[in-house]
Amino acid sequence: MNYEINMENDIAIIRLYGELDHHETEKIRNDISKTIMKGKLNTIIWNLERLNFMDSSGVGLILGRMRELSAVNGQTIILNPSNTMKKIFQYSGLSKFVMEGKEEEAILYARGIVNG
Repeated sequence: MNYEINMENDIAIIRLYGELDHHETEKIRNDISKTIMKGKLNTIIWNLERLNFMDSSGVGLILGRMRELSAVNGQTIILNPSNTMKKIFQYSGLSKFVMEGKEEEAILYARGIVNG
């Protein structure tokens, strides 16, 4: 499992690669939580385009960071999940946070800029 965290001002873009299971979530959780607790983050974009597998701990990872962001009225975007992951998000009540497209479009959406 590889991942990248890139900051775009107050937006964190997290790119996950490979397989995400409970062994991998702890390091990611710690890195993201530290960033959230610094108070400079109000949006997380989870780019799952290259994620091949995610178990329930991955859903827990996203839900937990959503809870942390709620303290600062933050938002979450789940970008480009596979069809299987879309079903998981639908069953867990997270489908309204799913978006298809490019990271740049998700950033504009997060900032309230729609259609240019």
